[in-house]
Amino acid sequence: MRFRICFVSILLAVMPSMAASLQEAKPEGVGLSSERLQRIHETIQRHIDSHQISGAVTLVARRGRIAHLEAHGAMDVESGKPMVKNSIFRIWSMSKVVAGVSILMLMEEGKVRLSDPVSKFIPEFKGMKVAVMQDRPAGAPAASGPPQFYTVPAIREITIQDLLTHVSGLGSGPASSSEAGRIARKPTDTLADYIPRWGTTPLDFQPGSRWTYSPLAAFDTLGRVVEIASGQTFDKFLRNRLFDPLEMKDIFFHPEAAHLSRVPSTYHRDGNALKKTEAMNHLFAPSYFSGGGGLFSTTEDYAKFAEMLMEGGQLNGKRILSPKTVELMASIFVPDTTPGLKPGGSFGLSVRVVSDPIAADMRVSKGSFGWDGAYGTHFWVDPKEKIVGLLMIQTDNPNRQLDRDFENAVMQSIVD
Repeated sequence: MRFRICFVSILLAVMPSMAASLQEAKPEGVGLSSERLQRIHETIQRHIDSHQISGAVTLVARRGRIAHLEAHGAMDVESGKPMVKNSIFRIWSMSKVVAGVSILMLMEEGKVRLSDPVSKFIPEFKGMKVAVMQDRPAGAPAASGPPQFYTVPAIREITIQDLLTHVSGLGSGPASSSEAGRIARKPTDTLADYIPRWGTTPLDFQPGSRWTYSPLAAFDTLGRVVEIASGQTFDKFLRNRLFDPLEMKDIFFHPEAAHLSRVPSTYHRDGNALKKTEAMNHLFAPSYFSGGGGLFSTTEDYAKFAEMLMEGGQLNGKRILSPKTVELMASIFVPDTTPGLKPGGSFGLSVRVVSDPIAADMRVSKGSFGWDGAYGTHFWVDPKEKIVGLLMIQTDNPNRQLDRDFENAVMQSIVD
């Protein structure tokens, strides 16, 4: 009896840690070829050898289990420090999908509607204006001074859905960029301090009239909406409601000193050479939690988040969203016929949705969804093949052909 009690106690102690991570599997056990998966390393190595990237971590999960996780190349070219599987990457715009999920969680609770005007939560966004660009005088240099424009009233208010789908015009072009200095963030600013100032800037186009990427403003604003609707700061909401339930321990907005040894150096691709950049010297202030580009994560932690979406909003018994909400998230809200989008790549709620793989020149299944980061991070979820793919690099002007090559290396490994 004493042995049985002891055994049960040990089992209960071990079970949470087992559930906390995605389980590994032999590739053949999930319909992949071990031999063909080796082509992922060959693909990455070609890009390292041609000085496109310094190194990478790649992960492939299928049917809920990790079949491939590999570190390639160097964390730091100058020292030759090898990349490690638990490297912590600055994921930049892959933060947007996390922010999008947080909004959808609040939508499920009835605290936010997609159709809600942003001004419902942030009054300063009421009555925004739209910039109309003026032609420069004949003979004037193309880059002489700030852009010239006048403003007209917006035909309607921008909504939560507009922010999620990059059709709001907020922080999406030259007019709003020219206002950046006037509303610049201060070192002590929080989302509550800074985001209302965006309401005083002109939109770059009439809401809904085109798709133009909003690098930070739209999703930073959504982070503030989360704070208002939930009553928690954005970082605490994510930690309490998303990261902790999924056992994502190595994802955060601001790396601590103990994390820095696992953060790869960042590089700029300059012809046939890589030049180290100073990205770590330009972090957001500790008081500011950017939903547009503020998160750091390991590959395995982000894989848990992606697998949660793959499994219809739950992972290891922890439900974050309903299956219908994940289906909604990956639906086409902005078709690829919209000005600003390329053929085959439509847009859902915070994610690209592949509506036509042939037109998009992407070797993934129709209906796959995901997004990228400015320093070359890339992920997608393929519901048809039950695939989650992650590519983590740290080069600030990545050759996106690597994304396509990685997708090809993953998809050609499917044999069942």
